[in-house]
Amino acid sequence: MKKIIFFLIFAVLSHTYIYAQIKKPAKWIFSTSEKQVKIGDEIDLIFTANIDDNWYIYSATEKEDGPIPAKIELKKNATFQLVGNTILPNNAIEKYDDIFEMKVSTVKKQAIFKQKIKILQENPIIKANISFQTCNLTSGLCINGNEDVSFDVAVIKENKEENIDKKENKIDKKDSLNSEKTTEKSSEVDTTLNKKEDKKNNSKTNINQKKTEKKNEMTDWLSFIFTSFLGGFAAFLMPCIFPLLPSTVTFFVKLPRKKEKEEMSDEEKIALRKHYHREGIKKALFYGFSIVAIFTIVGTAVAAINGPAFANWLSTHWLPNVFFFLLFLIFGLSFLGLFELTLPNSWVMGADKQADKGGYYGIFFMAMTLVLVSFSCTGPIVGSLLIQAAGGQILKPIVGMMSFSTALALPFVLFAIFPTWLSNLPKSGGWFSVLKVCLGFLELAIALKFLSTADQVYHWGILDREVFLALWIVLFGVLGLYLLGKLNLKNEQTTEGIGVMRLVMSILTLSFTIYLVPGMFGAPLPPLAGILPPITTMEGEDLYINNNYAGNNENATNTNSITRKHSEYLKLPHRLDGFFDYKEGLTYAKKVKKPIFIDFTGHGCVNCREMEARVWSKPEVLKRLKNDYVVIALYVDDRHLLSEKDWYISEYDKQTKKTVGEQNSDFQIVKFNNNAQPYYCLLDHKGELLVEPQAYNANAQNFVDFLDKGKEEFGKR
Repeated sequence: MKKIIFFLIFAVLSHTYIYAQIKKPAKWIFSTSEKQVKIGDEIDLIFTANIDDNWYIYSATEKEDGPIPAKIELKKNATFQLVGNTILPNNAIEKYDDIFEMKVSTVKKQAIFKQKIKILQENPIIKANISFQTCNLTSGLCINGNEDVSFDVAVIKENKEENIDKKENKIDKKDSLNSEKTTEKSSEVDTTLNKKEDKKNNSKTNINQKKTEKKNEMTDWLSFIFTSFLGGFAAFLMPCIFPLLPSTVTFFVKLPRKKEKEEMSDEEKIALRKHYHREGIKKALFYGFSIVAIFTIVGTAVAAINGPAFANWLSTHWLPNVFFFLLFLIFGLSFLGLFELTLPNSWVMGADKQADKGGYYGIFFMAMTLVLVSFSCTGPIVGSLLIQAAGGQILKPIVGMMSFSTALALPFVLFAIFPTWLSNLPKSGGWFSVLKVCLGFLELAIALKFLSTADQVYHWGILDREVFLALWIVLFGVLGLYLLGKLNLKNEQTTEGIGVMRLVMSILTLSFTIYLVPGMFGAPLPPLAGILPPITTMEGEDLYINNNYAGNNENATNTNSITRKHSEYLKLPHRLDGFFDYKEGLTYAKKVKKPIFIDFTGHGCVNCREMEARVWSKPEVLKRLKNDYVVIALYVDDRHLLSEKDWYISEYDKQTKKTVGEQNSDFQIVKFNNNAQPYYCLLDHKGELLVEPQAYNANAQNFVDFLDKGKEEFGKR
């Protein structure tokens, strides 16, 4: 049971990711002023945009060199006729814009556009397209939008016989007027009901969309909170924390108290004991709260460094990756017993002295002492959680640290409330030593992942796939022999035999080691695709990967005769031919008359490697990528410096973009309003989307459908 922590720690330390999702800031609702009309009647087509806070859209007419206004285009046909121009929102504000150097008209909150038409035939075909641009008041980011809609209008047939009868029969003027009034009221009621019904239907659609968005967001949050909580529980079982439990609990159970006097009655003695028990519980709760507060302050500090640019820097720049490599290397060697890693003694002693002062003040510094003493065990786990949380959000680092510290503090509080549980706990002994050694090997293995990320981004060439796998095979092989009892570290007691759990763990570890060996010869190893360096970093890559469509099809894209930018240090997986520059790929796509497949990816992107290994490698997917599309891979974290003539200032953040990665990332944000990877976009030769882009989705059939829909839509244009 205790050895299960071996897997828990590995899961916590290796599960890092960055997630981002961008929503549409303007949601459109389409309706008509009347649902039932007669031929010859005029009705209003109503286009309503509900705009998020801090966003606005441009209204008024299109001006040269100006912003893109909301523009409504109806597909004309013989069933209806336009009446006048589009009626613009009455809440538009006109002001001078310094960027465009002209007066522009903007609308916030809600924008309502109307277009009057005249019905000419039965079953009118009314289809419209609205193009618009939404911009953010704070960041200045602008997003181009496009909506297609069709309107259903029922045309009522006139009854000629009734009209003849009405002309022949003389009707009282009063009755006629009453009849007209009744008809008008009935019409008004019907119109009101229709509008309410439209509003209700549109409201249901919006609610469903919001529910889907919230569900995805909630899943991400729950996953992160669970991982953080798991990390806190794993930290509690570390050798530097678990042994502190009995002494800490004893402190709260035996707080300084007045002695029971002989003259006290039994009831008074019981009441006094209950009083001190309640005091112990209160102080134990405060102790737990203090641990949570101290760790949360760290999360708040991380939250202060906000923005997607920081997240990208932290996950791809050589400095943080080399730092974490050295950090995990040092912790790993410390756990193996090379040296003892502790914080400066003055820090711990200072906090311990404050703890001796007693009361709640002293208890807070008891918690501080625990945090400082446990640094050698909690440091790697806390660091991994902070990497997960560094996605430019404010709440995520705070919530992550709260979840972690709650799991860490909870056992201390519970055992203080129920001290009899202590008798059921396993005693610290040999299993602590084994757990510490296992963690040492795991941290050395994880350290290589950080060095590998920096190596791929900067093309150092020091840790390709073969070298990485060789080191892992040795590390896990030695760990397996250690668990089997064949190796012992210095100053460690030798054992004549091993327990069943240790035997099981050694079998699992050695089996994992054997699983890694074929990777040295080109095996893809899909479960580890996000951790290992890509297979393109080794000579003779893709030896085991599906080559059924590796350039042996007449329709396959073949760019070997074309000089391609960045191809000297970038490669596509599975021997795919393609480009690493958008403009080059677009030019070639026009030449061969194929749609474009853009892969926004990254060297340090775990999910990108998983998609390539688990989905792209499927024959049905690989066939479509080779034959039906021109593939363009745009690495957003590549640090290759471009020549100065290719630099430019971004319209998004006004920063100069000098590297391949910076320009690709800026292109993704500005054109597609997204900064997450992987992100797949299918485009036509005008650079317009064929279908909605797709992010990480390990379902191969969904990806096939995505590619097929894009190809079908391209054929229609």
